[in-house]
Amino acid sequence: MRWLNNKFGHKKDGFVLALSGGGGRGLAHLGVLEVLEEHDLKPDAIVGTSIGALFGAMYALNPDAVAVRKRVLEYIRSDDFQGLDLPILEESDAQDDSWLSRLSSAARQSILYARGLTDIAFLDVQILIDIVEALCPEGRFRDMRIPLHVTATRFPGGECHMFSGGALSRSLAASMAIPAVFNPVEIDGEMYLDGGLASEVPAAEARMIASEDQLVVAVNTGARPDPDHPPATVMGMLDWAAGIKSLYLRRHEKAHADVLIEPLVGYTQWHDFAEPEREVAKGREAALEVLPELKRLLKA
Repeated sequence: MRWLNNKFGHKKDGFVLALSGGGGRGLAHLGVLEVLEEHDLKPDAIVGTSIGALFGAMYALNPDAVAVRKRVLEYIRSDDFQGLDLPILEESDAQDDSWLSRLSSAARQSILYARGLTDIAFLDVQILIDIVEALCPEGRFRDMRIPLHVTATRFPGGECHMFSGGALSRSLAASMAIPAVFNPVEIDGEMYLDGGLASEVPAAEARMIASEDQLVVAVNTGARPDPDHPPATVMGMLDWAAGIKSLYLRRHEKAHADVLIEPLVGYTQWHDFAEPEREVAKGREAALEVLPELKRLLKA
C-alpha cells in the first residue's frame, strides 16, 4: 500500500525516515530498512516512536539492516523475551477449554483487574530498559552514525517531546512505555510515556527535522479494527474505541509525509511476536511497492 504527496518540481537530496509504533507490527520496519539499504537508500536522519524508535536506534548505531534483523530475531527467540508475561486483558487466554485452563485464566485476569484498581500500571519500566540494553548494548546518542530523534509523551501534560541526547536507554524505554502496562519513565525530573500517544506516525516531527531538500518517508505499522472479530466484552469495546481513534489520528499524521510505506500488518496484535519473519516480509513487500516512486523523487 502507498500514499504519495507528489508535489515536487525538482528531485530531493535525501530523506528523513519516520518509523511508527505498533509492537509486533513494528517488525515490518526491519523489512523496510533492508529494502532501502539494498538499493543504497540510507536515511539522513531517523525519527522513531515506540518500537520504531528501538529499531531506528539499532539501525542508527549500526547501519546494517541484515545484522539488525538477525539480532532482533535472536532476541525474540531468547528465553529472556519468551519469559515476559505481558498483562493482556481479554476474555480468555486459555489454550483449550478444559476446566483447569479456564480456571487458571480467570484467576490471572482477576489479579490483573485488581491491580488495575489500585495502581496506574501493571509492570515496572525496568523491563523495557533491559530490552533496550539487550538490543543496544552500551548505545549512546552520541554514538549514532545516523542522527536519531525519539518521541515520547510528557506525563501528565500530554505534550509530545523529542529526545536526541541524554540517556538513550531511558529515552527509548519512555517511547515504548504503553500507558497502564508500564509505569512512566523519569528523565531529568520529568515523566514520560509512549510516544505513540502524541504521535503514532512521527511524520510531522520528521518534517521539523528535514530541510527543504529532503523528503519525509514515513512507515505506518498501525492497527486496524478487524471486521470479522467484533468486541464481545467491555474491555474489548474500550480497546476497539481506542483503535478507531488511533486509525483516524494516523490519517492526519500521514499527511505530513511525502512518501508513505504501509505494510499490511494492521490485524496483528501489538503483543504478537509469534511470526516475526512474516511481519518482516510484509515490510519488504510494502517498501518494494513504493521503491520506484521514491527513487524517482530522489537525486541519483
